[in-house]
Amino acid sequence: MIIWQQIYMIITILNIILAMAIIFLERRNISSTWAWVMVLFFIPVVGFILYLILGQKFKKRKLAKLLGITPSMISDLVKEQHRQLKSGELDFAGPEVEHYADLISMNLTTGYSLFTSRNEVDIYTDGNKKFDALIKDIEQAQHHIHLVYYIVRDDELGRRLMGALTKKAREGIEVRFLYDHIGSSNLPKKFFKEFRAAGGLDAAFFPSRIPYLNFKINFRNHRKLVVVDGQVGYIGGFNIGDEYLGLNKHFGKWRDTHLRIRGEAVLQMQAQFIIDWSMASSNKIEFSPAYFPSDYPQPSNHIGIQVVASGPDSEYQEIKNSYIKMIYAAKQTVYLQTPYFVPDSSLLNALRTAALSGKDVRLMVPSKPDHFFVFWATQSYLEDLLSCGIKIYLYEAGFLHAKTLVVDGMVASVGTANLDIRSFKLNFEMNAFIYNQEVATRLENIFIEDMKASHLLTLEEYQRRPLFNRFKESISRLLSPIL
Repeated sequence: MIIWQQIYMIITILNIILAMAIIFLERRNISSTWAWVMVLFFIPVVGFILYLILGQKFKKRKLAKLLGITPSMISDLVKEQHRQLKSGELDFAGPEVEHYADLISMNLTTGYSLFTSRNEVDIYTDGNKKFDALIKDIEQAQHHIHLVYYIVRDDELGRRLMGALTKKAREGIEVRFLYDHIGSSNLPKKFFKEFRAAGGLDAAFFPSRIPYLNFKINFRNHRKLVVVDGQVGYIGGFNIGDEYLGLNKHFGKWRDTHLRIRGEAVLQMQAQFIIDWSMASSNKIEFSPAYFPSDYPQPSNHIGIQVVASGPDSEYQEIKNSYIKMIYAAKQTVYLQTPYFVPDSSLLNALRTAALSGKDVRLMVPSKPDHFFVFWATQSYLEDLLSCGIKIYLYEAGFLHAKTLVVDGMVASVGTANLDIRSFKLNFEMNAFIYNQEVATRLENIFIEDMKASHLLTLEEYQRRPLFNRFKESISRLLSPIL
């Protein structure tokens, strides 16, 4: 008994020291600080272990150090676009895009995200069509295929994709496959056996050095990108697994949004893949012209795009800041789709301000959970939004996994980031910001079509929910900064 008392006393002292370090030394966000202090004091032993695993802050790396290049190679291009913006020389790919010049400038400054206009875009909301198109592009690859996915399953879709990649590797095409170690934790070692034998390369992002213990578990590569020959790129919400084809009986139809981009914007996706690969693999990639072609065919429609990356290695929360700027710029409508809605105060205030200013603000979230704590945390924010006049739609035709924002049918964002604190601060994410009325209108029409498969939640209905649901929501909301 005395030994256990001593152990408990030591852990209590360690909890106090950790709490003081979080408050006085780490200078975290206030909500995150209180969440960790609560965890440490109310569940001392488990809280201490959770902090060691989940509470570590990511050590930011200089971009130049990570890539082994001088910053001027990137900053010179950024400076030139800044100059073109100020002088009025930048080709906005349409007069309506000039309204968002300050958003373009912000992404240039904080994310080194170049604005490109020689692009074409296809939109996929069905997994079968997306992967059919992807495999067709893979089969036509001439030089290289680069992939990064958060979740990869050893199932029918996973094996079909790996078969296509292995075939190309045998043909002498460079194929690199990056997957997140935690998101794809159930992937067996044999999955890449034939692929490696054919000459393909794979790498796990932030793998566990010690079995069942990963001190970087909180920092996941949540991106879903594919680059083929530096010409064609895929970005969006679909991972690799049969459930993304609607074959999971629990979820049924899987409603997601993914883009196929052909054009200059793919080069930003290529650069990000090289950065991610350099963090995960010892087989480095040189920044050679072979990966950054300039001979793009003239597109049938000039679509302005900035591809923006964010993560714990970023100085700014680039994707969140872009969302907020788009919302404040809205003149008429703000349409949002996300599977997880756990906003910080800045995003919440932007949405409330838009609604209270008379804008038509609509949020669509799933009606069924895939992660209960995040689902309950999402539910806890809905009354706040409903009270401001924001329309909440609960998608009922399956599981909604799309991550889209459309403002005024003029500008849109599609990518990998959810509307939650984890995506904005802890995960490595990437979104395409599209400055084109035709593409934005197509995404807006998809949202309107999804409304037919959704239930419009009312404030009165929400307030009648059971008391136990309110309890679960309150606990989840308190922990939302660290979920």
